[in-house]
Amino acid sequence: MMPGIDLDTYEQGDRNALADAMDVMVRAFDPAFGEAWTLPQLSGVMLMPGTWLTVARLDAMPLGFALVRSVLDECELLLLAVAPLWRGRGVGEALLRDSLRTARRKGITSMNLEVRSTNNAIKLYEKTGFEFVHRRPGYYRGNDGQLYDALSFRLDMLA
Repeated sequence: MMPGIDLDTYEQGDRNALADAMDVMVRAFDPAFGEAWTLPQLSGVMLMPGTWLTVARLDAMPLGFALVRSVLDECELLLLAVAPLWRGRGVGEALLRDSLRTARRKGITSMNLEVRSTNNAIKLYEKTGFEFVHRRPGYYRGNDGQLYDALSFRLDMLA
């Protein structure tokens, strides 16, 4: 992780945090896949109990974010995004590891996630210890109508 990068976690819909996440969202998600969320979607999820948003910033500039929702002792990484110019510099890994630390502090014992089968982030998830669970053929539909498989991963944190 680069020096000077701050990770801030929010459990409420902080206006600045949501704006920073949306700033990254529009830069990070390729419109071809239609995966970016809208501000109302993001705000709505932040109202749910057990949800937290972590934003990575350098000198107040948003670089990436992670959105996690928990129920009882399980959680799901809903979104992880890093601005294109900051990919490959450890920002995504720092966000993921921080999300796992937060989950452990909350007594959560496993994290799940689902990802498009062609997403480069799969390497990060596997490196962090996530294990492949299931493939859903043709689950995602890109804006061009092309279908993509969804891959489910899980990390058990009891160890």
